[in-house]
Amino acid sequence: MTGLSFLAALVFIAAAMSVVMAGAWLIEKRTGNSGWIDVTWTFGVGGTALAAALLPFGTGPWERRLLVAAMAAAWALRLGLHIAGRTRGITDDARYAKLRQDWGPDASWQMFRFLQIQAAASVPLALGIVLAAHRPASLGWQDGLGLAVFVAGWAGGAVADRQLAAFVADKNKRGPICDVGLWRYSRHPNYFFECVLWASYAVMALAWSGHPFGWAALLAPAFMTLLLTRISGIPPLEEHMLRKHGAAFADYQARTSAFIPWPPAQTKG
Repeated sequence: MTGLSFLAALVFIAAAMSVVMAGAWLIEKRTGNSGWIDVTWTFGVGGTALAAALLPFGTGPWERRLLVAAMAAAWALRLGLHIAGRTRGITDDARYAKLRQDWGPDASWQMFRFLQIQAAASVPLALGIVLAAHRPASLGWQDGLGLAVFVAGWAGGAVADRQLAAFVADKNKRGPICDVGLWRYSRHPNYFFECVLWASYAVMALAWSGHPFGWAALLAPAFMTLLLTRISGIPPLEEHMLRKHGAAFADYQARTSAFIPWPPAQTKG
C-alpha cells in the first residue's frame, strides 16, 4: 500500500462513516429510540470496512481480502443483529438518554456532533481491517493466527451476550445483577472479547517489510479498548447500573474484575 492509496483509504472510510452516522442521527431523531444508533454504527463500520477490504487500495492477495471481508461481515452481522434484537425491546438507550438530558435544548445538534465524533473515532477500526486485507504476502501462518484470535473474540462475545440474555429472561434469578458464567469473572466480558477480536486484524496486518503502514492496524484494538474502558462503554454503563441497582451493583464491582476475566475476590460476610 503506497502513501497515496493509504490516504485514499482514509478519506473513503472517513466520508463513508460520516454519512453512516448522519443516518444514525436521522433514525434516532425519527424513532426517538437511541438504541438504533449502535445498530447503525455496527453495520456501518462492517459495511465500510468490507467494501474497503475488497477495493484496490493495496496489493493484498484476493484470498486474504476475501477472508478479511468475511471476518468483518461476521462481526457486523452477529453484533448488529444482537443489538437490534435488544433495541426492539426498549424505548431508548439509557446512556444516550442521559446525554440528551444533560444537553438540554441543544440536544439535537449536540447529538449530531457527538455522532460525527463517533464516525471519526471509527476510522482507525475500519482502517485496521483494510490494512489486514492488503498485506502484500501470500496467506500463511500469520493469517491463521489472526483468524484464531478473531474466532476467540467472536465466540467469547457471543457466549457473553447469550449468558446475559438468558439471565435477564430468567424469572427465577437470584438478584438483579448477572454474575453467572463469564460474568462471574468480568463485569464486561463482552467488551473484553470485543477488544480481543479487533486485535486479530493487527496480527494479520503487521509485517517486517513491504507493508509500511501495517503498524497502524495496532490503532484498531487500542482505540476499541480506549472507547470501551474509558469513554463510551464501561463508565456510562456502570454509572447507570449504580443509579439503578445501588448497593447490589457496588458489591458486584467490589468482587469482580471490570474488564479482563479474573477469579472473583472473596468478600466478607
